[in-house]
Amino acid sequence: MPRAGLTADRLVAAAADLADEAGLENVTLSALARRFGVKDASLYAHVRGLRDLRTRMALLAGEEMTERIAAAVAGRTGKDALAAFAGAYREYALTRPGRYAATQIRLDPPSVAGSPALRRTAEVAYGMLRGYGLEEPDLTDAVRLLRSTFHGYCALEAAGGFAAPRDVRASWDKVVEALHIALENWPHARGS
Repeated sequence: MPRAGLTADRLVAAAADLADEAGLENVTLSALARRFGVKDASLYAHVRGLRDLRTRMALLAGEEMTERIAAAVAGRTGKDALAAFAGAYREYALTRPGRYAATQIRLDPPSVAGSPALRRTAEVAYGMLRGYGLEEPDLTDAVRLLRSTFHGYCALEAAGGFAAPRDVRASWDKVVEALHIALENWPHARGS
């Protein structure tokens, strides 16, 4: 019988908090059970295992991040939308490091098929990029450019990888400006 008060949602939220505090790699079923003062086996009434827990964390974090980005982008287009998108992305990555790390894990497609959170993520990103006149397959290519740029920058910043005296935020603003120029001048696919 499930322990009173434990639910899958509470476990996932606590796991996400633990990831932010101690790092995603330190989120284990044992650590989570200790947090709730229960035996590991008690958690299996709510999650199927560590992989299931991490998938749920990734979906939770992705939804949180997308909602912040959507709110920032709302009513904006072009460079303003891109800057708002980028700023919300960076802020989430730096203030919610464990949750952000969860958004980067590879998800099993059948287990997340039809996920409203993943659909919303695509809608927000593609909606912002359509403001640049992009259609498929260019949309996919542009999303990959933005994700790899934003992720790389945030990962390096979080790890203290920018040692030059130049202000990191000033460099970030230049990156966003360069991306805007690239998106305005996108080399459109021809029959790809």
